[in-house]
Amino acid sequence: MSQKNLTIAGVARSAGVSVETIRFYQRKGLVPEPPKPATGIRHYGEDDVARVRFIKSAQHIGFTLEEIAQLLMLTDGAHCTEARVIAEHKLADVRHRMADLQRIETALTELVDRCIASRGKVVCPLIDSLQRDSR
Repeated sequence: MSQKNLTIAGVARSAGVSVETIRFYQRKGLVPEPPKPATGIRHYGEDDVARVRFIKSAQHIGFTLEEIAQLLMLTDGAHCTEARVIAEHKLADVRHRMADLQRIETALTELVDRCIASRGKVVCPLIDSLQRDSR
């Protein structure tokens, strides 16, 4: 357990996020809010900074806050199988989204190519195709 000598602004600065981000994570139950002492200033420690950094790292590779909450319950390192299962589900989701994006890219490429090929004609192939697909 680290010494609790940081304010919320200090945690935010150390973790590279805003104070509002810390408060948002607290509302979501991802970062505990320390008790408010008589002085009125809550104190945080380096473990809180590490937790925020963990959350940001997980977000950067695509984990949702709900998935991050699940991972945070496993941070003692003894639950590698459970963490792997969460990561496998995320990987399957990413691969599915990539396939969807590839399909969208192919369709858009074809439409752009048709627009280029029909330059100067009255009917735009892109608009025409979208109108036909919406009927």
